Amino acid sequence: MEKKREEKKIEEIKNELKAAGESELPVFVERYETDSRSGVQALVAKAKKAIDALEKEKLRTEGMKKYEKQYASCGMICGIDEVGRGPLAGPVVAGAVILPEDCQILYLNDSKQLTEKKREELYDIIMREAVAVGIGMVSHERIDEINILQATYEAMRQAISKLCVKPDILLNDAVTIPEVSIRQIPIIKGDAQSVSIAAASIVAKVTRDRLMVEYDKKYPEYHFADNKGYGAAVHIEALRKHGASPIHRKSFIKNIMDDQKLQSYTDGPKD
Repeated sequence: MEKKREEKKIEEIKNELKAAGESELPVFVERYETDSRSGVQALVAKAKKAIDALEKEKLRTEGMKKYEKQYASCGMICGIDEVGRGPLAGPVVAGAVILPEDCQILYLNDSKQLTEKKREELYDIIMREAVAVGIGMVSHERIDEINILQATYEAMRQAISKLCVKPDILLNDAVTIPEVSIRQIPIIKGDAQSVSIAAASIVAKVTRDRLMVEYDKKYPEYHFADNKGYGAAVHIEALRKHGASPIHRKSFIKNIMDDQKLQSYTDGPKD
């Protein structure tokens, strides 16, 4: 026989709340809000708080669609962003994302404001629901050759070229990309103001982070899985101890170590 509602143990109700999806929260509240037990009322309050937070997130996300709404008449809108301008090692990566016009993805934001777990979750959703995604990547050698700004532009152009649908307008995070004929709208701090740019930021960030985790397996002494190539103290210490790895940007680390140390790992000792 099915248990009566009032006989259900609080631990069971707690697990029920834990398993509930966002759309199921109002049903949970309706089911248990008349249960007078303090433990149950605490769970109901928690569910109500989650509902309020969800509504606030919907409003925040809707606010991040202002540029998409403003330029909706232009056609296909593509967000562009990059990750990896500052690290001492590894490539710079750019993302280009065209979201559906009726995009309902929540929690899109500047990738730096999200946890790694949330970025990974959103990456999968974006890759599944986006109209098109393009990823551009420019190596550390190329960065040393043409400088980081030009390499960033190059990665962005690559990302655009890899889209399976040609965009009609680009929403860029702060920059205007040279040698691109498509209309561009640079937006300061765009990854926190546009869902399209935020999506591109997340795609670029997850792509680069995953690559640096793979590099960590090859060069574990630099702790790339943790620092992702940025100048963390443990990374600087590893550079001084072991010299530069094959993926370090020589133009970025020349002030950290002397020339002999710089070449010791990649080219062997000087004569």
